[in-house]
Amino acid sequence: MEYITVRQWGQAEFVEKKSRFIGTCQPVKTEKEALEFIAQMKGSYWDASHNVYAYILREGGIQRFSDDGEPQGTAGIPVIDTLKKAGVTDAVVVATRYFGGILLGGGGLIRAYSHTASIALGAAEKVRMAECVLGEIACGYDSYGRVQPLVGECGGEVDDTVFLEAVTVKFHMEPEGVEELRRRLADATAGKGILTEKGKEFFPLAVEPEA
Repeated sequence: MEYITVRQWGQAEFVEKKSRFIGTCQPVKTEKEALEFIAQMKGSYWDASHNVYAYILREGGIQRFSDDGEPQGTAGIPVIDTLKKAGVTDAVVVATRYFGGILLGGGGLIRAYSHTASIALGAAEKVRMAECVLGEIACGYDSYGRVQPLVGECGGEVDDTVFLEAVTVKFHMEPEGVEELRRRLADATAGKGILTEKGKEFFPLAVEPEA
């Protein structure tokens, strides 16, 4: 089953009515990792007015957020709602605010924290994680030049190539591409190339652009 998460640590910021908002996003797998990241951000921005956070995890279906002193419902909820609307899981966002002396009001805070979470997600880059087949193709040196391109043409990605007595091409691809690859491999090698499935693992793939 596929899911959407973020590729990497990402950070972005903006200023709204003299208040500085810093959004930081990080991929995480467990609640322990999420809490450690939140503690790290609070340590880095110990002098901030607020360090609001939210995270959603596949493990246990956990969803947590905190307003960190902002009026109830104006900070943590907009951040977690932004994660939900983006379909993102296994990620944590910390929205840091340095108060600039001008009150934003409830609606202003909601918009500001939603925007902070949104730009943090943009900096961290959404990715689609799909369960892919891990495979290996064994072939002769004489057919390697024909075999290696087939993986990409069938929607997969080559992870490694080992050159010993024979050539072994290690790859991953979504399951629906395997049979096509198997057929094309047989044609390219006159049936001599051998494709072996070695298991399954999640890999990041491109997120389809939003309409």
